[in-house]
Amino acid sequence: MEPVHLFTKKLKPTHISHALSFPTHVLEAFPISEGAHMTNFEAVDATDNAWRFCLSTRMTGAYPKPVLLWSSWHRFVEQKGLTPEDRVVFFIERDEVNDMVRRDTVRPQRKVMTLMGQDVWVDVEHLPLYGL
Repeated sequence: MEPVHLFTKKLKPTHISHALSFPTHVLEAFPISEGAHMTNFEAVDATDNAWRFCLSTRMTGAYPKPVLLWSSWHRFVEQKGLTPEDRVVFFIERDEVNDMVRRDTVRPQRKVMTLMGQDVWVDVEHLPLYGL
C-alpha cells in the first residue's frame, strides 16, 4: 500500500484551542452518510497508535466547512504537545487488490531547521532523537 497525501495543515492558535479545519476537497476521502453531517474515522501515528477523530460539516450555509471536532482532536493535540507553527499531515492508504482495505495516517510534525532554504520537518514522536 502506497500512502497518498490528503493534505498538510500548518497549525494556528485556533487549531490548538478549538477545532482543526479540513480542506473541503478532502471530504471525498471521508464519505458522510446521506442526511448526516459527521463521520468518525481512525488514523494511526508514527508509532502505530490509533486515534479516533470525528469529522463534522456545517448543517447550513453554502459550504460544508469540514472540521475535526475539539472533543476528538484535543486529546491528540495534548498528547503530542502540538503548538502553533507545528503541522499535521494526513495520508490515506488503500489496497486496491484486497478490496480497498483502508488505513488513514496522521503525522504531527515540527520544523526543526531550515537547510539550504528548505524547511526540515520531523514527526514529533522522533524529536527526542534530535535532542529537541
